[in-house]
Amino acid sequence: MKIESIEDIRRMESRPLEEVLPAESTYQMLAGGARGRESKAALRFISGGDDYQKPLDISYGQLLGRVHQTANLLHSLGVGPEDAVSVMLPNLPQTHFALWGAQAAGIVNPVNPLLGVRTLGDIMTAAQSRVLIALGPHPQSDIWEKALHLKRSLPGLKTLIRVGGGPVEASQALDFDARLDRQNPKGLDSGRSIAGDEIASYFHTGGTTGTPKLARLTHRNQVYNAWVLGQVGGIGSSDVLLCGLPLFHVNAVILSGLTPFSVGAEVVLLSPSGYRDPSVLENFFAIVEHFKATSFSAVPTVYARLLEGGHQDRDLSSLKDAICGAAPMPTGVFQAFQKATGVRIQEGYGLTEATCASACNPKDGERRVGSIGLRLPYQEMKAARVSAQGEVMRDCKTDEVGAVLVRGPNVFAGYVRESDNRGVLLEDGWLDTGDLGRRDQDGYFWLTGRQKEIIIRGGHNIDPRPIEEALSSHPAVALAAAVGRPDPDAGELPVAFVSLKPGQQCDVEDLFEACRQQVDERAAWPKTIQILPEIPVTPVGKVYKPGLRLLAAQTAFKEALQKELKQARPWSVRAKQDPRSGIVVDITVEAPEEERPKWQDAVARAVKGFSIPCKIVWERPGQVH
Repeated sequence: MKIESIEDIRRMESRPLEEVLPAESTYQMLAGGARGRESKAALRFISGGDDYQKPLDISYGQLLGRVHQTANLLHSLGVGPEDAVSVMLPNLPQTHFALWGAQAAGIVNPVNPLLGVRTLGDIMTAAQSRVLIALGPHPQSDIWEKALHLKRSLPGLKTLIRVGGGPVEASQALDFDARLDRQNPKGLDSGRSIAGDEIASYFHTGGTTGTPKLARLTHRNQVYNAWVLGQVGGIGSSDVLLCGLPLFHVNAVILSGLTPFSVGAEVVLLSPSGYRDPSVLENFFAIVEHFKATSFSAVPTVYARLLEGGHQDRDLSSLKDAICGAAPMPTGVFQAFQKATGVRIQEGYGLTEATCASACNPKDGERRVGSIGLRLPYQEMKAARVSAQGEVMRDCKTDEVGAVLVRGPNVFAGYVRESDNRGVLLEDGWLDTGDLGRRDQDGYFWLTGRQKEIIIRGGHNIDPRPIEEALSSHPAVALAAAVGRPDPDAGELPVAFVSLKPGQQCDVEDLFEACRQQVDERAAWPKTIQILPEIPVTPVGKVYKPGLRLLAAQTAFKEALQKELKQARPWSVRAKQDPRSGIVVDITVEAPEEERPKWQDAVARAVKGFSIPCKIVWERPGQVH
């Protein structure tokens, strides 16, 4: 059915969820999607953006057969329903074989191959992984070197399986493709019948640095979220979805994997590196035209890159939807993309702890730019006042800002480490998302900020604590704080502030070096480090990060405006906290009325990539101070 408003969602919910869910497990869901479509293309893999006319095609029969063989191989290696299999692969057809085969045999633990080996070891230790499936030796990748190190250093890791790559000693690892060829492709040798409440996956959600938190997702979590996304997105067997997001992230696994596979749609894997491959972005619209793609999902930074060109003279008539999540979409990018391509962006919202998605703008209704849309069917969502102890005190009124809570079949089964669940899983099944927001009178939700301190860089989470710990280790530093600074390309970049101990001096380069030495991930190294006379603190002595975020936002806008307004009359920037919208920026420009259109265009050019709302405050000459 079409969903245009919250009333349509309520009508859809008149049928019990148990009557409409198509399967109990992800394995059943895949098998159902393949049934009767054995010869139809399920996966089409391109090795790079320049080679899009030469895809490797995998039919539904082949996909299901390889999933059976992967599950049977893992079963033969002793993997049972409670055993974890870590997968450290780029986006390859074998990645899907491993993801779904591991869930049919045990529990899959997809990991980011770009993480440092120390963090990878922490994740696999937390998961108690028995098997690691990793990319074999490759001149442009260090995955294999990491895999060998992990095999040597983790006693619980019993088996290493390599996918492709150059030759290795047989004693080091099993050959994935060769071993699969020996397995039964017709069914599960284990005879396993998978219940919906069994754990299907462990997804790392602790940021790119810091102590790993592994979210336990059940089969029912994934089945529900995949099914409901197909419903609200109107995805059917004739659709063609492009996958450029990494398959170690839950968004790509569900929205660009299980959802289309469950209905017999076609998925095009956009090279091993996805959107990180420059040739994919350069040829993106040619790829859309060639495959007659109907939908794709990307983060705001990808949309900004796609606006650089390539859409001219391309037939994009097949493209029905462009989906955006992971970070707020700048209004300027939203409008420019729609104008350039004629394709409307569908903004949504989700988090790993709620499987993938919790809200989206209605496909057939009003898409309110800047909002995350309506809650998904069968999942509750509200803004509420929550105490420091995690007690839900009351629901917020319409347009009142509070903690965004969700409850429903997509809410995870908790973190692997029980202590991590405090303040996250609340009473009566509610999940505190860590975000702040409000619900308007029509049921649309609007995010206004974050309770959590996570920095979101290009859709990836960065924990500020390791940055702060590295800076605090310097003997001259008294206090250190890291926050996200708005960035038109990455969404946010990590920046840091320090104050020094009385009588101490410090070279900023020494602070950068401390981060390079102690922070495991390059993406988390701060872009700037500013020494302040004093870091703002609360009355109880805790660092007051909202003030630092305002300072970071103000600095980012000043730098962006400097070039465009350098010949303008006096101007200034002020970032402030708005109770309904979060951080907003006022740009005050002194100019006579006849000059204002020129400077208005200049400001628009400078700030078009920012997702933070801003406005121009005009002053007559002589009034700006």
